[in-house]
This record gives sequence, C-alpha cells and structure tokens, in this order.
Amino acid sequence: MEMIGTAIGSHAPDFELPGIDDRVHHLARYLEQYRGVGVIFLCNHCPYVQSYLDRLKQIQTDFNGEGFTLIGINSNDAHQYPEDSFEQMKSFAQERGLNFPYLRDATQDVAHCFGAQKTPEVFLLDGEGILRYRGGIDDCPDCPEEVEVAYLRNAIASLLSGEPIAIESTEAIGGSLKWQSNDRRSPLL
Repeated sequence: MEMIGTAIGSHAPDFELPGIDDRVHHLARYLEQYRGVGVIFLCNHCPYVQSYLDRLKQIQTDFNGEGFTLIGINSNDAHQYPEDSFEQMKSFAQERGLNFPYLRDATQDVAHCFGAQKTPEVFLLDGEGILRYRGGIDDCPDCPEEVEVAYLRNAIASLLSGEPIAIESTEAIGGSLKWQSNDRRSPLL
C-alpha cells in the first residue's frame, strides 16, 4: 500500500477526530495549547502497544506540565479487529487508565496522511505543527528495564528545551496497522 506520509521538517496534517470522551478533537487546538504534541498510532489488541502503555502514561505525566501532550489515535480496521472498535477503545482506556486523549480514525485518512505503518508509531510535532521526530518510543519494547535509548523521551526533552533533536527518525517497533479493504471504508466505526 502506498503511503503519502509526512516528512521530517514539514507540516503535519491537521485533523478532527472523535475521542473516547465523546468530543471532537482538533489538532490545531492542541497546537495552540502545547509546545509539543506526540501523535501516536495505537490500538487495543497489539501486544507492543500493551507493553508500552505504562511508559507512554509516564511520558505524559512527566512532560504534561512542561507544555506537552500525547494524543493516541486508533486507525485499525474494526471490521477485521472488532476489539479495536470505538466502544472497545472506551473500555480499554478506562481499564488501562490512559491519561491522554484516545481518538478514532475510522476512515484511516489521518494514518495515511501521516504515513503511519505500525502500532505503536509516534510523530512528534512542535507547537507550529512541524514534524520533528518520527518512529519508535525506545529501543526495547519487551523490557523497560533494558532500554538503552529512549528515543521519544529524548526527542521531547530536546524539543521543549529548544535544542536540536539528535535522532529525528527511527524504525517503529510494533504490529502492522490493520488497513481496510478499499470497498469498506465506513466513518461509523
């Protein structure tokens, strides 16, 4: 499948998506509020996402007071993976204690525009909406104690301190995003 994608140093696509809080979330509103926004493509069933959840919640806790927020987006096809439906997202977020917004990209347009391919995969934006880092959360999905390079955490710290981001792109480690077949795009899932 051909990806459009967003290049490092270019503007990320704006979006308006429904959140598990039953409100519509608009990227532009977040960019008005925060100096950094981490758009992270997630889903409910991926073991990689599940292994990273505590680390993501800690990143949100550690940096939220400094002008940063994570925004989780689930773009997986809920026809193939019913556990990734909007209703299941609400249960998942409550059970797992998510401390950041979790949004539904039922048409998969946002995932296509960003060029997301994995869950989890992160896109770090500055306050102007420019992509500054893309890729993985860190170098060890299985064991938080063995992380040698905390890619996302380092990129956020550099962004918020006004320093250049040393590593702008890494390969995301995770499951493949579950794409819809072209004849089954429904905005209701």
